[in-house]
Amino acid sequence: MDVKNNILETIGNTPLIQLNKITKSLPCRVLAKVDYFNPGNSIKDRMALKMVEVAEKEGKLKPGGTIIECTSGNTGMGLALAAIVKGYKCIFTTTDKQSKEKIDILKAVGAEVIVCPTNVEPEDPRSYYSVARRLSKEIPNAFLANQYDNLANRLAHYETTGPELWKQTDGKITHLVCTAGTGGTVTGTAMYLKEKNPNIKIWAIDVYGSLLTKYFRTGEVDMEEVYPYISEGFGEDFIPENYDMSVIDAFEQVTDKDGAIMARRIAKEEGLFCGYSAGSCIQGLMQLKDQLKKDDLVVCIFHDHGSRYIGKIYNDQWMMERGFMEVKTFRDIIASRGTKQKLITVDATQTVSEAVAQMQKYEIEHIPVLHEGEVIGSISENGLFQKIFKDPEIKHATVLSVIESKYPLIDFATPLEKISTLINKDNGAVLSKDEGGNFHIVTKYDILQSLTK
Repeated sequence: MDVKNNILETIGNTPLIQLNKITKSLPCRVLAKVDYFNPGNSIKDRMALKMVEVAEKEGKLKPGGTIIECTSGNTGMGLALAAIVKGYKCIFTTTDKQSKEKIDILKAVGAEVIVCPTNVEPEDPRSYYSVARRLSKEIPNAFLANQYDNLANRLAHYETTGPELWKQTDGKITHLVCTAGTGGTVTGTAMYLKEKNPNIKIWAIDVYGSLLTKYFRTGEVDMEEVYPYISEGFGEDFIPENYDMSVIDAFEQVTDKDGAIMARRIAKEEGLFCGYSAGSCIQGLMQLKDQLKKDDLVVCIFHDHGSRYIGKIYNDQWMMERGFMEVKTFRDIIASRGTKQKLITVDATQTVSEAVAQMQKYEIEHIPVLHEGEVIGSISENGLFQKIFKDPEIKHATVLSVIESKYPLIDFATPLEKISTLINKDNGAVLSKDEGGNFHIVTKYDILQSLTK
């Protein structure tokens, strides 16, 4: 029988999948090494297991011990899986910029998670680096994995990721594109591939706000380059020891926005539900595409799974709040009308006949009903038709006697997608107030017009 003895035996041997749509403008073939097929849904499973195995061999991690690490989430997951199988405890420190999903997943697999501030220097006692170091000294029988400076990190990729790529491409790989964080994946994989073929190009993808790119180009650690960024899982504000810059051919920086948008495109166009780093990896490749030739074979590392980013890059509201996503809103629909005409309303004390006359005059189907300046309900062409058909004399009654429910009052920045869910057969429109306190209305007809422009 083909049976694995435990979950750790499923790490590695992840698939290489051709990209067909998102890279169609490139002159060559592009393949994705999709490492979210690892049991912990990220490439970090490889190095996490290796760090534990090396620590055990060197006597740094003893039975009943506690694994401590500062992690953006994925390394912690790999370490937690190893700890479950091998019988260790885990305490992880992370930053407050990491997604809630990552923190919840770590807790689900039995880890204790301590959230630390992002915008502090690495040496600050509050940083997630410093807290992890302090705990490793205070807790008996503790092992600080230290993925940044622990060379077992890059060794894992030298021993697994590199050989897998060489075998899967039949030695035809010409370019490796990989986001750069701790340096383990890009350096370890590059070391193996360069041994096989020194002409293989290694392109490391960085984020603006990280100092790695300038260090690669100048050898200078410039803290002026460092500022907060939103991208997760790559970029650094110091130089981890796992780096060997001699095996890297180029560094390319991408923006938070471009990486997030590209990740969403990968999901929609290729069916690969990947994390932030995959989007940034492809964006970086696109920025360097002029250096590619027809016969090249490019491999991009897709580090982790999109489920870690449901509350962030795959959340429309989160994307809009950061200006990453351009969507039509209530404000855009009103602006597209190109007219300053005030909202047409009727007073509750007016007659039904007067209301119908208003509808005919302005060629509208939905009118808000006011009483003493406040919106108290609505009337619709369809609703009035039904009532007048049953009782023609109702045309002499007041609007109050045929009033329908109020239209939902929404924010002026509400996106079109949300508005469309509020308009249905029982509710024909939505209202909103602009900054001047003036009411505006959007109907189903307005949405159809907006979508067809």
